[in-house]
Amino acid sequence: MEVAEGLTRILRAQGDGRGDLIAILQEVQAEFGYLPKEAMLGVAKFLQIPESLVYSVATFYNQFRITPLGRRPIKVCMGTACHLSGGELVLEAVQRELDVDLGGLTSDGEFSLDRVACIGCCAIAPAMVIGDAVYPKMTPWKVVEVLTTIKSEIQEANKGD
Repeated sequence: MEVAEGLTRILRAQGDGRGDLIAILQEVQAEFGYLPKEAMLGVAKFLQIPESLVYSVATFYNQFRITPLGRRPIKVCMGTACHLSGGELVLEAVQRELDVDLGGLTSDGEFSLDRVACIGCCAIAPAMVIGDAVYPKMTPWKVVEVLTTIKSEIQEANKGD
């Protein structure tokens, strides 16, 4: 769906007060999976507020993304149990293996990377989630193994296309 078309539909259903900003951004993100720049500019114009205010709200709250999700979003848990069990090393290994920044998207659009406060899997810490699959007791070596397997599966699937 084109951003302008989706945004117009969302804005028609929303209030036009400054206090509606977060609700509008939530709707935009629900529609597109992230907050496209074009949509943030349109929201600022609609609410008659500075573009910088929309951007500052979008980047302040963890619930908002300003980059699209990959086809296989990765979340590395940084809750207490995961952090103490090596979650930071797991995160660094994912970044190295995929050459992706935190909050970023790989150049092929396959993976996006985020750190999350908790995924509720403390007994299997450190853990990460790729799509809907939970990967327990991760180490940097297991990260390489898991991602190598997934990349191979992607290549195999693409051969059939």
